[in-house]
Amino acid sequence: MSRFEFGHDHRDAFEVKRLCEVLQVNRSSYYKWLSGLQTRRARQRADERLAAKIREVDAASGGAYGSPRVTAELKDKGLHVNEKRVARVMRTFSIAGVRLRRRVRTTVSDPSAALVPDLFRRDFTAPEPGITYMGDITYLPLENGEFPYLATVLDCFSRKASAGPSPTTYAPTWLPTP
Repeated sequence: MSRFEFGHDHRDAFEVKRLCEVLQVNRSSYYKWLSGLQTRRARQRADERLAAKIREVDAASGGAYGSPRVTAELKDKGLHVNEKRVARVMRTFSIAGVRLRRRVRTTVSDPSAALVPDLFRRDFTAPEPGITYMGDITYLPLENGEFPYLATVLDCFSRKASAGPSPTTYAPTWLPTP
């Protein structure tokens, strides 16, 4: 509930001037909000009607369509509507299409495990090359459904991939050659 709504709900018990002082809002802002109240309510009713039509399309598709496809279906039925509005209404009314990409969970953290100390102390610089290295791992989805990882090691001095004598620098051998 906004402060304007609260003031509007209690305007019969207290003066609007006093309510605005207590709620720390300008009276002109309250009256501006009040002038748009009917428009907002009309838009909300229109969104509810649109949500009902979206639910019909969603039920017919088995819950598979997202906002672009729902918009196309509504346009086929003769309803001229913007995709951004359809997406907003779908979010507001918790209507969602099926996501075909499966999410890969790569790390399952142990809540009882001790946290790893931050040895860098968020300082990713080095006074000279070969002193401080940092690494990262990313998972790459392949067409066959596998998720190999790519490990990189960077020299903090130059922020370039290290080719130096670090024992943690590996060349990926699983990548296909072009």
